[in-house]
Order: sequence, then structure tokens, then C-alpha cells
Amino acid sequence: MITIDFNQLDILPEDRILDIGCGEGRHTIKACQQNKTLCVGADFSFKNLIETKKKLTFHKTLNDLCCKSVDLSCMDVTTLPFKDSSFDSVICSEVLEHIPDDKKAISELVRILKLGKILAVSVPRFWPEKICWLLSDEYFNANMGHVRIYKKASLIKAIESSGVTYFSSHYAHSIHTPFWWLKCLVGPNRTDSKLVNLYHRLLVWDLMKKPKFTAFIDKLFNPILGKSLVLYFKKQ
Repeated sequence: MITIDFNQLDILPEDRILDIGCGEGRHTIKACQQNKTLCVGADFSFKNLIETKKKLTFHKTLNDLCCKSVDLSCMDVTTLPFKDSSFDSVICSEVLEHIPDDKKAISELVRILKLGKILAVSVPRFWPEKICWLLSDEYFNANMGHVRIYKKASLIKAIESSGVTYFSSHYAHSIHTPFWWLKCLVGPNRTDSKLVNLYHRLLVWDLMKKPKFTAFIDKLFNPILGKSLVLYFKKQ
């Protein structure tokens, strides 16, 4: 499930790409599929990095990776162990909503980005996320916890204040929004809901098969129902 539009990143051969908060590696793998890139997947959870490594190994057997190198490392987004201006692209997808000191995290993302290069950030969209919070007190305490809900304008302002310029945005994953509402309604930690499990099977099927019909539906409803807000910035 790719949230970031890689066409917005202007990636060139030999570019260094950081996917910080990589989770189980969806964007790290996509970065490794760009020609001759040098990729770093990083996450606070060592367990996530193990899953990322497994998936990278699987993709190597498919021979669909064309990067020059890929490294995985455990690290904290608020204290990144890189020199200033180290990366040509920085991806931070569905991370900031988990970080108490998000100002420090944003400052670090901008610090390690090279001049003229792109920072891509995604967070849960305000109103679908707000409904999740209203439906369940458990929701924002699950998955390491969501500590805040972002509004688009205020997040753009906060990131721009660190030294980058906003230039584009879109919404993503509209077909996932009703799933999370349903999950929150029955209880986000329940595993015995037949309806939730059926919807989850549909999402997994969509992820694996990538049918044109669901891609069309997702794109059609993203402006209204998109679960994720995706923002792009350039360091001037």
C-alpha cells in the first residue's frame, strides 16, 4: 500500500533516499525499485525492520529491485544520526501523529535534506481521523498511539517554518476509511468481527491483485474520503 507518489520526488540515479518510520517496508521497497538509488529504511521498532528485511529478501527473489544499496537501521526520528544535507529524498509516512515532540522531528527531517530536494510527509486526514477518535477511546492508544490530529493548513505552516516550501498535496486510501470506522465501532482490538475480517480480506485482496476497478474507486473518492493527507515540500 503506497501512500507517497514517487513521481513527485524527482528521483535520479545515485540519489540517497531515507524512509524514516518505514514500518514493514512498503516505501523502502518502492525506493529500492528506483534506478541505482541508495536507500535507507529506518524505524524505531526493531521488529518492523525484521519484517522489512524479509520483504526485501522476497523482492530480491523476484528480481524487481534495482537500487545500488539498501540499509536498515533502528533510530529515533527526533535524533537522526546523519549529517546535515545527507539525503536527496526524505519520506516520513504516517509517523508524526505518533511523536510527542513533532517539532523536533520535523526539524530533523528538514536538516538532513539537501537543498532543492523533496520531503514527503503523510499523516491521517483530520475528519476521518476525528471520527475514529469519537468512535473509540482505544483507537488512539493502539499501534503505539496517535497523540494528535492534524489540520492541513497548520501542518503545512509547521513544516514550512523549519525551512522548506510546500508545493503539492493529495489524499490517499479512501477505501480504507470505512474499514477503520467499522473497526473502531466494534472495537479496534477485536479479532472476532466477521464484518471487519471480511473487509480486511477485501483490502488484502486489493493490495495483492491491484484490480483496476478498486483503484478507480479509490482515486474517485480520495478527495472526499481519503484516509491519509500527503504533503510535498522542497528545501530552498
